[in-house]
Amino acid sequence: MVVNLEVAREVCTRLPLAEATLRLLDAVTHDDFLREVFDRYRGRSYEREISFPTFARLIADALLEHHGSARQSFLRAQEAGDLTATHEAAYGKLRRVPLGLSKGFLFEASQQLLPLFPDAAKAPLPASLAGLHLLGVDGKKVKHLARRVKVARDVLGQLYGGKLVAALSVNTRLAIAFDADPDGEASDTPLLPDVLRQVRARVGGTRLWLADRLFCDLEQPALFTEQGDHFILRYDARVSFHADAARGRREGKNAKGQAYVEEWGWLGTAKDPRRRYVRRVTLLRPGDPGGDVIVVTDLLDAERYPAEDILAAYLLRWEVENCFQQVTEVFTLRRLIGGTPEATVYQAMFCLLLYDVLTVVRGYVAEAAHEEAEEVSLEELFKDARRQLVAWNEVVSVEETVAVLGGYPAGELPGRLRELTAGLWKERWRKAKGSGKPPRLPRNRPKEYPKGGHTSVYRLLQRARQATNHSRSP
Repeated sequence: MVVNLEVAREVCTRLPLAEATLRLLDAVTHDDFLREVFDRYRGRSYEREISFPTFARLIADALLEHHGSARQSFLRAQEAGDLTATHEAAYGKLRRVPLGLSKGFLFEASQQLLPLFPDAAKAPLPASLAGLHLLGVDGKKVKHLARRVKVARDVLGQLYGGKLVAALSVNTRLAIAFDADPDGEASDTPLLPDVLRQVRARVGGTRLWLADRLFCDLEQPALFTEQGDHFILRYDARVSFHADAARGRREGKNAKGQAYVEEWGWLGTAKDPRRRYVRRVTLLRPGDPGGDVIVVTDLLDAERYPAEDILAAYLLRWEVENCFQQVTEVFTLRRLIGGTPEATVYQAMFCLLLYDVLTVVRGYVAEAAHEEAEEVSLEELFKDARRQLVAWNEVVSVEETVAVLGGYPAGELPGRLRELTAGLWKERWRKAKGSGKPPRLPRNRPKEYPKGGHTSVYRLLQRARQATNHSRSP
């Protein structure tokens, strides 16, 4: 094949989002890096006709360009001569990929991306917690499993793939580690120790862990506070709280005028050796269907760590939920390629990696536009990045892409990303206000079953208008 570098360089200038994405992907998917990852985490797996770098690129193309269609990715790779094995061999590779390899891939890749994240785009933190590294932890079942495995074809209802517990750096919004279980029905808590171990191996300083009520028991706080770390957990009423009468309680209001109460006491009974002294902060939300927000923390000093900052920090845990939502809806985790637990975990991992790459790109776009990163819609940015990547691959060959982009010095990459994103801002990338979701309705709200089992939205709207007009009439 004739390599035309002049054409490739001209394409670079016209497709800046594609170049930025490809340069970051090259940092975490170039052959030498992937070979090191494979050798370190492969376990008993092996390579024959399909090397791990080739396999990783096939899945990346399926998710980035073909909306989750592995078949399209495999066909095009065969046409280009990049895949010499059969489709069945490629699917078999995905079906058997070890969980440890998936975990190691994201762990090592995230460590390459963390130093590239621009400081100006980091999440603003409460003043008293600015010196801590905030880390959100949550679990996710991989849903929407295709019934490709023979034993699943006659089973009705929802089928789960693997179960993940992931850690996200709230400061940068990057997913940095996870542990997985092939059983999607497994509990989250057994996966927590390895997630903490991975993060502590690479993230220094004092860490503040944020987690939902599932992790509020008498076992997990001891794990969270190892090595001098701290935690803020959503309180679970199944764990008894015994107030310290000698310490009393304090009341106050946050910047929005919402009242809160803070008190000190013990989680667990006096007879339980796992009993722990904590500070409990309750944000009162009368009339809210979700009820009050109650958190417990080992940050006991109310003067150094105000209750308002504790509540604000806990709300940042939603960055993990947002990450999972983006991974599912934007990065094609809703359309699963494989039908085994191992395949679903690998795809979930790669979706997390793509989320990290676009989050870094978003950081540079926000920095160049002097916008908060949270104001930039990752979904809209990804739509444009995907269009440019498709255009790139239609015009530029793999050889030309490697010749133009490959081997870029890591120390110069932030500067190049700033050049690419300067003046790139588009107003359509601004995140729409509001979640777009219908308002939360009270629990146990009575439901109506229409006559005959069906009706039309038109009739429901007409009936609602008539009821409204009737209520307004004197």
